Amino acid sequence: MQALALLDLDRTLIDSDAAFHVWAREFVAAHGLHDAALPVLVDIFARHSGLKDSFFATVCRNFGLSDSPAQLWEQYRRRMPELVSCRTEDLDALRRLRRAGWRIGIVTNGMTDNQLGKIRNSGLDRLVDGWCISGDVGVRKPDPEIFRLAIERCGCRTSGGGWMIGDDLAADVAGGQAAGLRTVWLQGGRGADSWPSAGPVPDVSADSVAAAVEVLLGPKQSEPGARGPDPADRPHP
Repeated sequence: MQALALLDLDRTLIDSDAAFHVWAREFVAAHGLHDAALPVLVDIFARHSGLKDSFFATVCRNFGLSDSPAQLWEQYRRRMPELVSCRTEDLDALRRLRRAGWRIGIVTNGMTDNQLGKIRNSGLDRLVDGWCISGDVGVRKPDPEIFRLAIERCGCRTSGGGWMIGDDLAADVAGGQAAGLRTVWLQGGRGADSWPSAGPVPDVSADSVAAAVEVLLGPKQSEPGARGPDPADRPHP
């Protein structure tokens, strides 16, 4: 298996939830909304999936705003890249992977200007070999094609395997597996024993990108291209 690690962007490499909360507070203040609007805005966001155009349409209706959803979405895409950051320990982990000879790529759904701004403003562009953004290539996770494109952009073989690290079981784990990759599920605050009881089962779970890199660089992966953990060793859900 080739020494390749693909990673999700939002909620994996960057703390997009924290950035959203900062943006939400700014949004409430800028539009003169009552403080009670903040938890409502956060709840709308938490319930939303897919592209943000429908999110902003819901926001406009809910708060009676005269701005167009398209205008608000454009403002959001300009501001969010300025608010995101990566954990220092995760950046250090990526540097360790590179020193060990691994190729690193980013696979993310989203609009090109927004996601590319996050990649560049966070400094990730200097630590990875390539990236693939759904808005740029016209295909979204979990479609295996976006993973194959990312693999190629990292200068690797699409048939050579590798790893996908992400927080979403459908987009990252199921999508990565369909593309022939082994997977690390970032379980967040769900707890060490919170393996899914249904749906795709990752090869490994971890609390952070840094912890996932420890798995990749552990005893069985100490050399580039070495074999990863045996799926038979993983805990059963």
